[in-house]
Amino acid sequence: MMPNTPSHSGGISAVLQQSSLNNSARNTKSDHSTIAPGEIAIGVVIGRASEYFDFFVYAMASVLVFPSVFFPFEQRLEGTLYAFTIFSFAFLARPFGTVLFMALQQRFGREAKLMAALFLLGISTAGMAFLPTYSHLGFASIVLLSLLRVGQGIALGGSWDGLPSLLALNAPRNRRGWYAMLGQLGAPVGFMMAGGLFAYLLSDLTTEDFLDWGWRYPFYVAFAINVVALFARLRLVSTNEYAHLLDEKELEPTSVLEVTRSQGRNVLIGALAALASYALFHLVTVFPLSWIRLYSPRSLSGFLLIQICGAALMAVGVVASGLIADRLGRRTTLGSVAVLIAVLSAFVPALMKGGELGENIFILLGFSLLGLSYGQAAGAVTANFPAKYRYTGAALTSDLSWLVGAGFAPLVALGLSAHFGLAYVSLYLLSGSVCSLAALSLNRALEIQN
Repeated sequence: MMPNTPSHSGGISAVLQQSSLNNSARNTKSDHSTIAPGEIAIGVVIGRASEYFDFFVYAMASVLVFPSVFFPFEQRLEGTLYAFTIFSFAFLARPFGTVLFMALQQRFGREAKLMAALFLLGISTAGMAFLPTYSHLGFASIVLLSLLRVGQGIALGGSWDGLPSLLALNAPRNRRGWYAMLGQLGAPVGFMMAGGLFAYLLSDLTTEDFLDWGWRYPFYVAFAINVVALFARLRLVSTNEYAHLLDEKELEPTSVLEVTRSQGRNVLIGALAALASYALFHLVTVFPLSWIRLYSPRSLSGFLLIQICGAALMAVGVVASGLIADRLGRRTTLGSVAVLIAVLSAFVPALMKGGELGENIFILLGFSLLGLSYGQAAGAVTANFPAKYRYTGAALTSDLSWLVGAGFAPLVALGLSAHFGLAYVSLYLLSGSVCSLAALSLNRALEIQN
């Protein structure tokens, strides 16, 4: 009997070991399933807030800084239009960044892709902080600014981590409007941070000091925030729990050609459904600041404070949109606010020419409507796609929404208003509302289905 003892003991040991592994696997699976939507929301908010701060730092610099330091040979209007042209480069580059980094993820993994994208974003932003001006480097400074802006766009396309889609898929069925809006809070938070920093610098520095060196500090801060956000998001998406959930929900890259061939209708409708929101986005943030700088005697720092108050109202509107969407449905919410934005478009000339009171009303009312609409814009992007195509489809649709709705909005609005009058800004905003309503009417299945 003794010779059999070791074998018998080994068999028991093997059985116990296998049982332990099975229990561990079951526990791991249980751990994956118990990840709360609120935990995912933290990653979404961190990522979006850092991106929007970076976004608004550049946008505000395009109005307050770049016309003077990179286009001093032009009048202020023409210099601002040139700056807005370079501003649009990021939106043109963003879809290419999505395609490029999706391929990178397929080959090297999600963590490598996110690290490379945020590293490129940080380098592009930091590069602007150290960029020589036209007086030091001539036309080459404009070329470098353009290249760095393209780098930002490519990086933003590549920074898509799938967490917003994961959040939408894991939120309770009757609370998806609420969870969809959480990531959108990054926009007002980012604007308030960037606007507050620029308002402080404008009020505390002389114009000469601000244009000489003061404007660089927001870019330093943006770089630092990107570094913090990089490690926070990497720590999140690289865990086994989140990797399992992303794989379980099929949130993996799919061929862009396959997505456009199979889901082209959803991509197009998703891009147009929230167009009113994206058009309004820059018409209450970037365009009014350029209009005030060019045509109004009021203080730029004071006007930024009004916009910061508007951004606070936007945050309230974003939160309210989640409650409304869960009660009335996302499609009804987006359509109703698109109608309100169309109504607002009729009053743009009167309000922007109505002195400080009219300008303030436009800013505060516009930001409020933007919050109600933008709060559910991400839901319009993600709700339509089958699981297999959701990861790539959501990224591409978001890129196209930004490109069509917002990428050229400051350039078009300022150019039209300066040469033909503010009535053309009304038509531009109205066209965005009409496109949204048309897209929503074509897609009556936009309500949460998954």
